[in-house]
Amino acid sequence: MLHVDQILAVTSALPATLAAGGESAPPPFTVARVFTETRLDSWLTLGIVLAAGLYLYGVHRLRLRGDRWPVIRTVSFLGPGLGGIALVTLTGLGAYDTALLSVHMVQHMVLSMIAPIFLALGAPVTLALRTLPVRPRKRLLAIVHSRIARIYSFPLVAFTIFVVNPFALYFTDLYEFTLRHEWAHELVHAHFIATGCVFFWPLLGLDPLPGRWPYPARALLMLLSVPFHTVLGLTIMQSTTLFGGDWYPSLNLSWSDPWNDQVVAGGVLWAGGEFVSVTMLAVLVVQWVRQSEREARRLDRELDRQEARERAAETSA
Repeated sequence: MLHVDQILAVTSALPATLAAGGESAPPPFTVARVFTETRLDSWLTLGIVLAAGLYLYGVHRLRLRGDRWPVIRTVSFLGPGLGGIALVTLTGLGAYDTALLSVHMVQHMVLSMIAPIFLALGAPVTLALRTLPVRPRKRLLAIVHSRIARIYSFPLVAFTIFVVNPFALYFTDLYEFTLRHEWAHELVHAHFIATGCVFFWPLLGLDPLPGRWPYPARALLMLLSVPFHTVLGLTIMQSTTLFGGDWYPSLNLSWSDPWNDQVVAGGVLWAGGEFVSVTMLAVLVVQWVRQSEREARRLDRELDRQEARERAAETSA
């Protein structure tokens, strides 16, 4: 039989803490672990590789027939777009997203705000319309102009979904459920991406979408989204209840205090949300100015043609 000292020795040899799911708790989070804890077994890996491959194939098809595709669109789609998704889901950030609320909030920011913006600036729908055969192109146009697409791409509907979803997730038991079930946690990742795309595509995207608002209305809606993350971040920082129920305390992480980490998470959401919103408002204003310049050049050309026709008519008379 084992004596008490032997039992204590065996116990001390086991991992110091256990996650609620029965797995060993992760070691302290460091910057180095972002690069050493890479995981490629997620369904997102396949989706990212497939999306990048299809996009590059479309660009290649355009170049074969002598058409030009802006390099900045390719860089936006593959770099901060798909690359941003990979950074927060396939690296060490993804490995710690259920251990630290602050890491999860970094994921939230990238998946719902940063990555969708650059995916929209990559104009993948426009690329597909220029490279697909006639029948698939007609089907894609039918989807883009369908009633469902019109409803979800309507800016007020997209804005409502974008604002309400985080409150519905974090201030209910749903968030704890996603922490305890991996399939639900992966579904939240996809939901963040979809929500961000629905909101930013009609505002900043370059693809042809039905019922797109003029730039002044888009700028106003973007401006209204700025205080949203401030309110959400401050609410999380000042909350007297731990998000995720008893999930984070049950991990017994000796190197992290759930309360302090929750304050950091709220700060990430507050500061990061304001920075991204203000930056994207500036991008929208730049797009507005460029569109106005293009419209002015078009009017100038039309006036020049009209004057040329008048001079030709006077000369013939």
